[in-house]
Amino acid sequence: MFEVIPRLLRNGQIELNETLLFEAGDEINNYSTVPPDQKHWMMRLDVWLEKRELLLNRKFPVGILISSDTDLAATLGKQGDLLQSPLFKTTEVAFIAIDFPSYTDGRGYSLAQLVKSIYGWHGELRAVGDVMIDTVFYMARCGFDSFLIKEGHDPLLALEALGTFTEQYQKSYKLPGAADS
Repeated sequence: MFEVIPRLLRNGQIELNETLLFEAGDEINNYSTVPPDQKHWMMRLDVWLEKRELLLNRKFPVGILISSDTDLAATLGKQGDLLQSPLFKTTEVAFIAIDFPSYTDGRGYSLAQLVKSIYGWHGELRAVGDVMIDTVFYMARCGFDSFLIKEGHDPLLALEALGTFTEQYQKSYKLPGAADS
């Protein structure tokens, strides 16, 4: 029997991850260049940049996946203000996901800081890939507010780990589920 275990931490809850990565021109997607206007689609940043005009005014906006080796300044080029433009508003983008290919790869933390502080993204920022219980607190401190927990790790323990430390002495983003003071 196939069992689906919810592993997505979002808004202080554990949810089932229904997100699908769209691969343009894939036979599974009928060789389409953009995903159907339905919930739960995500595209790689480079594909989204290429097709973004076709994705405007959708009923269901897509998420954007940024790989850890992405140089945002080089990728966005003259479009550096794109995250703050009408093309990149939260009504046109469901969320931004940053991939952590391995536990030891810290580039995703830097990308989160850039996306939030330099490029001004205010929507959902999701950590995906090798996301483990030990890392969610630190990811939240860098601006992530949702986390797709790696298979084999207990999402309930990961949710509890967001409260690991109660006092911080460094500036950070509001932790998911934290009360406003």
